[in-house]
Amino acid sequence: MLLSVIFSFRNEEANLVELIQRVEKVLDPLGIDYRLIFVNDDSTDRSLEILQEQSNLNSRIVIINMSRRFGNTPCILAGLQYARKSDAVIYMDSDLQDPPELIPKMLEKWRNGSEIVHTRRRSRKGEGRLKLWLTKQAYNILNFFSEVELLENCGDFKLVSKRALSEILKLNETDPYMRGLICWVGFPQDILLYDRQERFSGESHFPLFGSSPIKEFLRGLTSFSATPLYLALFIGFLSSIVAFVVLMVVMMQKFMGINIPGWTAIMTASLFLGGSIHLAIGFLGIYIARVYNESKKRPLYVIQDVVDLNTKDESLK
Repeated sequence: MLLSVIFSFRNEEANLVELIQRVEKVLDPLGIDYRLIFVNDDSTDRSLEILQEQSNLNSRIVIINMSRRFGNTPCILAGLQYARKSDAVIYMDSDLQDPPELIPKMLEKWRNGSEIVHTRRRSRKGEGRLKLWLTKQAYNILNFFSEVELLENCGDFKLVSKRALSEILKLNETDPYMRGLICWVGFPQDILLYDRQERFSGESHFPLFGSSPIKEFLRGLTSFSATPLYLALFIGFLSSIVAFVVLMVVMMQKFMGINIPGWTAIMTASLFLGGSIHLAIGFLGIYIARVYNESKKRPLYVIQDVVDLNTKDESLK
């Protein structure tokens, strides 16, 4: 069998050598053919230089260099596309928060019939309570609206079979939500529990209040359901009723000669109505933007070059 392990990374010079050593220590005793595919998201530190040195020591190491910074999901998909002929593929982060020592158990579940193996975090060291609480609420919101159950506390550390991978790559979405697509594609799926560690070195590239988590949340919210549009419609309908009722009350009070100090009720109704309109326009704008991006037919990523000392098949590069 051929196993490909994909690592999407950017500026991980302090982690790469330790990562490779731990993965080799796990995979070498298994007696299987494997490749370590590193997708470089336009790193600006010594990450590429370190990987080139390591590839001279281990020909199983493949380096895919993106033409510019594209982000985590495009890098994962670039690696998956390159590994499409593998019997099984595992993709994971490069910061060693997700333990490579879990790979044998993932392979065991795959051999027992699971086409996709998720890993779920029992605990998450080094992450504050606010982040954990916000993450939980985000998943609650996503699952409330989504037509597909999204697995909470399951990040980008998964095994995908060759058959499941083939179906995922057929989807060819311009703005994919990977954690949702993995669940949507179906097939027998299983979950492994583990305790997530702190980063081996360096700082997170995904700060709690950065743009990436917010974009990922909105991508997940609009990828698998049109419910937000119906919700906006319902709120708009409700606000119209409230505005009509307030108008009737104000007119009755005026005819009865009652003075309304400050026009509090009208101001409240106006704010509610205005907020509802902005909410509806916002949701509509997100969906229109997704349709617009799909219509442009731009590739999700562009590869600058591939360093694979073990493969001469140009169709894979």
